[in-house]
Amino acid sequence: MVVNFRATLALSSFHPQSLAVKIKHQTFDLMFYILPVLIILLVLSIVTVQQGTVAITTIFGKYSRTLYPGLNFRIPLIEAIFKRISVQNRAVELNFQAVTIDQANVHFTSLLLFSVMDNAEETVKKVAFRFVSDRDFMATLTRTVEGSIRSYVATKKQQEVLSLRREITEAVKINVDHMLEDWGFHLIDLQINDITFDDEVMRSMSKIVAANNLKAAAENEGQALLITKTKAAEAEGNAIKISAEAERTAAQMRGQAVALFREEVAKGMSQAAKEMQNANLDTSVILFSMWTEAIKNFTEHGKGNIIFLDGSVDGMQKTLKELMALNSTDFSDKRKS
Repeated sequence: MVVNFRATLALSSFHPQSLAVKIKHQTFDLMFYILPVLIILLVLSIVTVQQGTVAITTIFGKYSRTLYPGLNFRIPLIEAIFKRISVQNRAVELNFQAVTIDQANVHFTSLLLFSVMDNAEETVKKVAFRFVSDRDFMATLTRTVEGSIRSYVATKKQQEVLSLRREITEAVKINVDHMLEDWGFHLIDLQINDITFDDEVMRSMSKIVAANNLKAAAENEGQALLITKTKAAEAEGNAIKISAEAERTAAQMRGQAVALFREEVAKGMSQAAKEMQNANLDTSVILFSMWTEAIKNFTEHGKGNIIFLDGSVDGMQKTLKELMALNSTDFSDKRKS
């Protein structure tokens, strides 16, 4: 009787609505604890990769995959971001010193421009895992470039270094670019911006350059003077030649004019002599008139010259007789001929 009474009492206390309320409260309590955890896990799974970079993820320390720019998701608490790698161009300035074969110190200032070859998976793995840190990579890169330039300069003389800027760059590019490819990088450009020597060497080089400039200036001045003298001599020779040619032509023309004048005078005198002979006149008058015309021209066109003439009666008669004798001699010669 007692047991049945207790069972009846338990059954009478069971109510379906109270059980549902208890289940509901338990579910709410469970969601109250689980939902924040899910939100936290969702937030931890979101990964944003900036443009120009890629992210390397690992699971328990082993490479998992590469995340590219944009919104990405990962396995929270398990998949970790190992490293973010920039695929943009990077530059580093180098300042170092090298020694030539003739023991001259050469100071270099150069600019190294490089970048990751591409964002392929194998390339990114090389970049991420070849070096412990970027600091180690940069130290290795700079020492490699400096060593390549030093080894090349060590085979050249001081005077050759300044003129071999391009050759030095090309030689270093070939050596360094091949090594960078094994590391996942590519050498874009290597510029040697400045090459200087020690102060004493620079002063001696300045003196040599100044002496060479003075020598070149003296040679140029001498050549210019030689050209000037040569041209002047050629011009003077040409002027003398032209003047002589003109003088020869003028003398020839003067001779032709005198000959023509004499020919015309002879023709006129012979014609006048014939006319006077036909008129039974003495031809000596022609000579006397020519003599007087000559005296007249002397006085009109003379330039300070003094001519002494015998103007007496006896002198005139003597001159007339000489002209008549000259005329008779010419007349007798013409008859004999």
